[in-house]
Amino acid sequence: MIETALDLSTKPALALRSPDVVMRLQRMGASFPTRLSFLRSLIRRLAASGVTVHRPVWSMDDEGFGDAVYTLNLAGHDYSLVAFSCPLPDDQRSDRVIAEAWDTSYVLYDGIPDASEIDRLRENAPRQEAGRFGPRDLVLSRANKSVRFFEHVADSLAQGRQPDRQRLGEVGYLLRTTAVYGNGKFGIADRFVLAEREGLDGPFQAEMLTVWLIREFSHDLVEHVARRRAPETFVPLAPDLRRHIGVGNSTGLGMAPFLANHPVLLNNWVLARETALARVRATPHLPMPALKRLADLWRQAALHLDQWSVGDNALMPRIQRLRGEWAEAEGWIDPAKLLTIPYPVATLLDRSQSMSLDFQELLAALAIELAGADNDDLADSMAATREGALQPGMSLASLGGLLRDHYAWAMAIAFDAPAETVQFWYVSEEKLEPRLGRRTAEPGAELESPLDIARQVQRLAADLGDNKGAQTVATFLARFPQHRHAVRRIQTTAAAPYAEIRDNLLSDRCLPIDMLRCKLAFFGASKFDPRSDRWTRITLFQGAPTAGEIRAGETDDCWLPVLS
Repeated sequence: MIETALDLSTKPALALRSPDVVMRLQRMGASFPTRLSFLRSLIRRLAASGVTVHRPVWSMDDEGFGDAVYTLNLAGHDYSLVAFSCPLPDDQRSDRVIAEAWDTSYVLYDGIPDASEIDRLRENAPRQEAGRFGPRDLVLSRANKSVRFFEHVADSLAQGRQPDRQRLGEVGYLLRTTAVYGNGKFGIADRFVLAEREGLDGPFQAEMLTVWLIREFSHDLVEHVARRRAPETFVPLAPDLRRHIGVGNSTGLGMAPFLANHPVLLNNWVLARETALARVRATPHLPMPALKRLADLWRQAALHLDQWSVGDNALMPRIQRLRGEWAEAEGWIDPAKLLTIPYPVATLLDRSQSMSLDFQELLAALAIELAGADNDDLADSMAATREGALQPGMSLASLGGLLRDHYAWAMAIAFDAPAETVQFWYVSEEKLEPRLGRRTAEPGAELESPLDIARQVQRLAADLGDNKGAQTVATFLARFPQHRHAVRRIQTTAAAPYAEIRDNLLSDRCLPIDMLRCKLAFFGASKFDPRSDRWTRITLFQGAPTAGEIRAGETDDCWLPVLS
């Protein structure tokens, strides 16, 4: 792809969308991946570094069971994906986090493991949470086969033909991960080990690298099985089909509270995206090459929507409406008109306000894609080293001012209405994973997790009352220690406009799927396929360059994958 630089002028002044607009659950649940998504950032880093992936270990039997190791060097550090493939009875195959066995399991290892380390990981990786891990183990993951599709691809290649393109487009992956654990879970390395390492210092870069290498393994595994079945007639995957096969993922409720529990990190993600959008919005004119690029992206999005079908009764009508809106609005991008309009991207974005939230957010993602590399610098601002500390010396007058300025949305919620407290969040004893209960129908409300941000703010405001003046936060919390969490949060988010989800997470209107989609879009996920309002399947790295293509000089061009 040849990217066309835009004149990202800052005149008029950059206007970011209001948090009152952006940070609502329904809009968050309409998120699409952008060029700033984490897997896109990783691909650019790998391409810029000219990364070459080696496979020093491939010990697989005829059925594809055994060990493999993939290694690469990124910014002076060696990393290895150690992969294990095991027989798995069908009655043990489950996408649920409570499963205890999987088709494949993985560790991203810091360095290149020797035979003794591979033996150690072979003993522990298939056990996942029940295994024992150490500081050189960076990421822990597991995946199940999409059995029918895996067999279809293996049989097709063994018989000398490519897999059915329609079927490939409908599924899009051979393996589906059910967890990708990082950041010190189960004894693996803490985040600080990678926080200062070039290449993996951004959000979830180690996890994305793990998934990208799992994708490479999945391609090799299915070809290995096919070759062993019929070496005389075997053919490898065609390059375009190989590129379109990503990695599936099943993500459930456990991921949803992450956004509420990491407000500064959430702010940094959204602020980067909104800054990128504001820069493009402030573009005074689009030259003809950029207008042609706009038309190409519009057609790519249309084809992606045509190839995106789900069984969910809530999402599929939205997709169908979006397809119609997108086709209807294609006349908006007439080059003859846009060439003469000042601030054409701003005009398009303003015009989209009459359309659905899905249309608005897809157009915003397209606008960011249009700017190409001009916004890539913002990816460096998306990490957060810490979430902020309590400021005990702050006056109560200042605290009250922050509450008024940034939490009017929380004060407006009527918690005396039963519908506003129907749900409660808690952590399951069995798997130590977040869960969501119905307050009047399920036990455990006394163990509620503190995700009731708006309610905490209201209770704090009630106890503040007129007790402001020259008193400090320290003296107030000595009397009301239950408000420490809320006070620290208000202080922390004062300089982070996009830190809070501006909705009530206890309400019967709160759908966890909206939080899941927001976070997964920042990962770079596509083809959202909800199975309820609490878990979804997605595809990662579909359309992204493979290891061989990066070695050959391919770069990042995988916004919305399509199979042409």
